[in-house]
Amino acid sequence: MNLSREERALYNPAFTGLLCTRAVQGYAQQYGGPCPLHLAVTAGIMALQPPIRAKLPPTMKSGLMKWLDMHESVRIAMTRNAASLSAVVRPGVLFALQTSALRTSDGGLVLAAGPTTLEITGTTEQTIAAQRAALFLGRWLPSTGSLITVLTLLGVKP
Repeated sequence: MNLSREERALYNPAFTGLLCTRAVQGYAQQYGGPCPLHLAVTAGIMALQPPIRAKLPPTMKSGLMKWLDMHESVRIAMTRNAASLSAVVRPGVLFALQTSALRTSDGGLVLAAGPTTLEITGTTEQTIAAQRAALFLGRWLPSTGSLITVLTLLGVKP
């Protein structure tokens, strides 16, 4: 995949790994168990896309199906971008595992006692917004049901 200089800076493994770590953090806050790998990657992919971040609901009370019906552009963006963005998000998961931000457990990924702080910080509004989105998505996406259902509704394959 050919990326511009700006995209390479944003899509570096350290940042995409941080987004996946935020998704695992959100999942752990809401469900108290290991986060499925596909959920962490999907949340990272969605959080990287400003048009999707801008449309996220303000609360967890919104249902995914109704939200997607109101925002068809999200499904279109995921169908169009998920494969290419997963190629930059997956190395981020590996980076997070290698740096002890995440570790594997039976059933998925868990936060490790590593370098990631629980407080969201960043040098730009875009990096902060992406982290907040990933944290929210880690909590919200599983509320719809099974991960297969979520991925199907989003129009992507694991």
